[in-house]
Amino acid sequence: MTVWTGNGGEMAEDVSAVERRLDPTRIFVGGAEEERHVRANDRVHNDKFSYADNRIKTSKYSILTFLPVNLFEQFQRVANAYFLVLLILQLIPEISSLSWFTTIVPLVMVLVVTAVKDATDDYFRHRSDQQVNTRQSQVLIQGKLQNEKWMNVRVGDIIKLENNQFVAADLLLLSSSEPYGLCYIETAELDGENNLKVRQALTVTSDLGADIAKLAEFDGEITCEPPNNKLDRFTGTLYWRGNKHPLDNERMLLRGCVLRNTDWCFGLVVFAGPQTKLMQNCGRTTFKRTSIEKLMNTLVLWIFGFLICMGIILAIGNTIWEVRVGRAFWASLQWGELLSNAVYSGFLTFWSYIIILNTVVPISLYVSVEVLRLGHSYFINWDRKLYYGAKDMAAEARTTTLNEELGQVEFIFSDKTGTLTQNILIFNKCSINGTTYGEVYDDFGHKVNITETNTTGRITVVINNSFSGNVIIELLENTEPCVMVCVVLSCVCHPSCPDSPVFCPSLLQKTPCVDFSFNPLSDPKFRFHDSSLVEAVKVGEACVQEFFRLLALCHTVMPEERSEGELVYQAQSPDEGALVTAARNFGFVFRSRTPETVTLYEMGRPVTYQLLAFLDFNNVRKRMSVIVRNPKGKIKLYCKGADTIVFDRLHPSNEDLRDTTSEHLNEFAGEGLRTLALAYRELEEDVFGEWMERLQHASTVVGNREELLNELYEEVEQDLMLLGATAVEDKLQEGVPETITCLSLANIKIWVLTGDKLETAMNIGYSCNMLRDDMDEVFVISGHTSLEVAQELRSAKERILGPSCAKLSSAGKSISSNSDSVFEETIIAEYALIINGHSLAHALELEVELELVLLDVACLCKTVICCRVTPLQKAQVVELVKRHKRAVTLAIGDGANDVSMIKTAHIGVGISGQEGTQAVLASDYSFGQFRYLQRLLLVHGRWSYRRMCKFLCYFFYKNFAFTLVHFWFGFLCGFSAQTVYDQWFITLYNIVYTSLPVLAMGMFDKDVNEHFSLRYPSLYRPGQLNLLFNKRKFFTCTLHGVFTSFVLFFVPYLLCFSAVRDDGAHVSDQQAFAITIATSLVIVVSVQIGIDTDYWTAVNHFFVWGSLAMYFAILFTMHSDGLFSMFPSQFPYIGLARNALTQKSVWLVILLTTVVCIVPMLAIRFLRTDLHPSLSDKVYQLQKASRRQHPQEQSLRRVRRTSSRRSAYAFAHQQGYGELITSGRNMKFTRSASNPNLSPPLSPAVQNISCPGWTGPWGGGGDELGDVDLTGHSTRVMDGAGKTPTAEINT
Repeated sequence: MTVWTGNGGEMAEDVSAVERRLDPTRIFVGGAEEERHVRANDRVHNDKFSYADNRIKTSKYSILTFLPVNLFEQFQRVANAYFLVLLILQLIPEISSLSWFTTIVPLVMVLVVTAVKDATDDYFRHRSDQQVNTRQSQVLIQGKLQNEKWMNVRVGDIIKLENNQFVAADLLLLSSSEPYGLCYIETAELDGENNLKVRQALTVTSDLGADIAKLAEFDGEITCEPPNNKLDRFTGTLYWRGNKHPLDNERMLLRGCVLRNTDWCFGLVVFAGPQTKLMQNCGRTTFKRTSIEKLMNTLVLWIFGFLICMGIILAIGNTIWEVRVGRAFWASLQWGELLSNAVYSGFLTFWSYIIILNTVVPISLYVSVEVLRLGHSYFINWDRKLYYGAKDMAAEARTTTLNEELGQVEFIFSDKTGTLTQNILIFNKCSINGTTYGEVYDDFGHKVNITETNTTGRITVVINNSFSGNVIIELLENTEPCVMVCVVLSCVCHPSCPDSPVFCPSLLQKTPCVDFSFNPLSDPKFRFHDSSLVEAVKVGEACVQEFFRLLALCHTVMPEERSEGELVYQAQSPDEGALVTAARNFGFVFRSRTPETVTLYEMGRPVTYQLLAFLDFNNVRKRMSVIVRNPKGKIKLYCKGADTIVFDRLHPSNEDLRDTTSEHLNEFAGEGLRTLALAYRELEEDVFGEWMERLQHASTVVGNREELLNELYEEVEQDLMLLGATAVEDKLQEGVPETITCLSLANIKIWVLTGDKLETAMNIGYSCNMLRDDMDEVFVISGHTSLEVAQELRSAKERILGPSCAKLSSAGKSISSNSDSVFEETIIAEYALIINGHSLAHALELEVELELVLLDVACLCKTVICCRVTPLQKAQVVELVKRHKRAVTLAIGDGANDVSMIKTAHIGVGISGQEGTQAVLASDYSFGQFRYLQRLLLVHGRWSYRRMCKFLCYFFYKNFAFTLVHFWFGFLCGFSAQTVYDQWFITLYNIVYTSLPVLAMGMFDKDVNEHFSLRYPSLYRPGQLNLLFNKRKFFTCTLHGVFTSFVLFFVPYLLCFSAVRDDGAHVSDQQAFAITIATSLVIVVSVQIGIDTDYWTAVNHFFVWGSLAMYFAILFTMHSDGLFSMFPSQFPYIGLARNALTQKSVWLVILLTTVVCIVPMLAIRFLRTDLHPSLSDKVYQLQKASRRQHPQEQSLRRVRRTSSRRSAYAFAHQQGYGELITSGRNMKFTRSASNPNLSPPLSPAVQNISCPGWTGPWGGGGDELGDVDLTGHSTRVMDGAGKTPTAEINT
């Protein structure tokens, strides 16, 4: 029974109901938790429910489970299981003609090496877990605050957090140092957003404050939902003192958040450890295997079947031979009855040949594969072009098993914040009263090139002309002036360009930044080069001052003074922070605020404005306004928002200014800047008074309050006077547009999965050139029900394919089932798909048919952006593509919210960014910047895939050629399981004679160099289509090996059968015949690898010629007098090699055998290259031709910003902050904040220099730079949309 208390919706509940609610048998049904019940400060009660503690575990093994689990994983490889069976067979003396140690030693070596690698990887996971689990937290235990490790925190504990601390578990906020129980958190680890979010405690618990006694007596009980992965939802109820209080997500602090701008807070642990929402969104660590490795497992089964077939054939032959011929010898051999049985003899022969012929897949193959992978990993680690100097971070291959898969990626799933962007916004340009500011001009009105020195010690040169656009060049500071002149002239001057700049060394002098020393409160990090704007402020131009006054007044920023004179702005969105910081530097310093006032320092003097009304931002209005009264008593409305919204509300007298400003906005948008329009209106006292009365009345209405308020906002935001517009650069990481363009040319589809809002994601899409104005259509899926989502997706599919094709697909024939779909190949138009998180949830979680429609539409679009998605949804999107597309996926991110998709994708890449190292720790590869992904895939990935494929093709070829000689010999030796070669040759063939040359080819070979690999991204396509090693290629290699083995056996056999020595003696004894075949085999496979090798290094030469020399050295040593005298039973054939290889006829046989084996393959390769050359062959010829050109002509890629889309205001902004400000609930009053006597700030530190977007000086071609050696100085030429070098020129 419950009764209303009349206390704000709170209810009292009787004791019996509470007891029934807390019955443990009612909480867990079928082993699953249906409802969680937590009692504060009562561990004994909470232990009844066996809730998880706060210890996390991302490692795979423990000391006890490592050996069995790791062996189980390793023997999932069919080859390892295959060699284990062979080892068991070799232990049976009746059927084994080879020693058991020839198999067990390499098998144990492979298992040990792999186990050590796996143990090392897991050790680092254990160490990471330990670092997190041993963090300290203040826990209220027995009435006292005690320091406890995170792993000892339990559900129901009360924890104290302090400013800048990570939240240890999912907490119910009880109280904080801020008024009204507010606190501020940063959720970058959860959703990638660095802007602050507000959480508020219940009024009844906020009164507890920091009183330890009251907190220790707190015995509230929480009933809530069971653990789940919904980051944006929480439902529960707090029962305390006979009342119940509803709980939602705004009361919760989730693990992974960071407490900001709040001195302290207390929270009650609701979910701990693996049951927290952060850990629920983290995918499980899985054992990743490449597609080539999976194919090898299949091929091993095929080979094993082929081996059994050969064994059966030879066993049947042995049975027939024993019946027809062998029975004549049974009596003389005095065999027993069992051994004299022909069928039994055939049975034994079968197993003997299984052992002899097992070398078609030697264990050395897997040892060599691991060595190659390790080498390829070190090449990535050692690549200096993947080193990020700003963070002193080199690329790291954190796994060695996925390198070749880097050359097969078709889908990239990328986070946005911190991965594509730096999450830094910079005030770049502005337009005030029809005049643009931000460019630098000389005395003649010509644009001056901007040069700066950045933190890497390079001079950044920005040159602008009408032919080339903005060109950004980086040179070392110590580069000789004459070299600088040559480099810059070669990059920007062109004979067809009428306005090529007249270049002089003075261009390379650093362009001075604006001097803000007149303002003691300026931000030392702020950079601006147009001094005319400062002069306009100083001389008191009314429009300019009003412009910055608006920026300083109209916002939701909160100031914090960490020390006297040191201002720090806590901005709810990075847009706001950039604009308020700009106003601060130009003399209009936002100093402090109260619920009723805003205090500025205008050109050094304090001015306080009365805040009369705050017209908050929302996604429909796309603007924000404040109404203030200045010290003179005038009432003004200041408005900023999307230009299309603000222009519609301007006074008719602003028409000319609007047209001029619109032109400026188009210029800004063309450079990829985020634009915003600013306007104001003066209000009469009586008009405002009457409007304010209606506003107050509307604020108290219960029914349609939002509609009434929006109507009043709309009424007063009319007849505005335009001030101008701002242009803020949302700084992408260096090279992001170029990287995306290059990867797109490689037929790699890039999907952006972000937790940001729709407008933010779209704006970044335009900045990255993923979205463009010339796209045929951009589909935005934002349905709130599954029916709406299905309708929107099917409509989009119909627009792309047409009604007939769409109906065909809807009938059940999904185009997603085939990665090489005809539909996808024939789509010429360009489309983009943008889908919201709530719409994505309907598409993924309800119907299989709907998720297939989503995948179909996404694959038909050139660009896909998923916004407002949770970490789990990111993983679900990756899993969707993995499940329905035969394609390799790669996920890249920098925060804990990306861990799940990084673990789910075939390849996970972590970026060490602003959001911690969780992504790096969970990744397979890590580096410092998104742009390095281009080199990782197109250079290292393509080379690794190509090398591994060539290695496998050659390895199977040489082993079939080696092993099948035994098969042909079986028909001439009575199927007796006798070997052609001696046992030492069989043992050393794969270990010594042929192992190193193929390793050198697999380690160093390349068809074209790195510059041409980047210059022609289409070279990446064969890996995606799996053309270089597949079942067909394997079959071809097998036939080649069979042909070679046939020639190796029968050519020497036919020629040696009737050959005689010089003295007339016969040549064809069995040992001499074996030496002839073995020598022919070693020479043939050495010549073949010489033909297969495209890139010769000193190592290749040493290994190939060294292996041949090693063969002859060992051969003559084994047949020498010395070894015979020491081991007569092991080396009985004294002088055999010397006698055989001194005969001219033997060398003639070897030569003829080599020619017959090699010439047909050489002719086939020549004809194929000449008649049907591959793209790789064509590029190789271009590379050879370019080497003959001296000097080598270089060209730059042009990457232009094609969008004229104007971005709306404050994409990361949220509604509701205006109410917080005017209510005063988020105000914090300190003595320093109100102190008008300010000391100058600290001296500026050296900061990163930002550069505007640019395009290269030559059109067309799209070629990247190579290396040119002029004098030995290092120079970087930057291109495209800003900010990244496409190559380095050595000058």
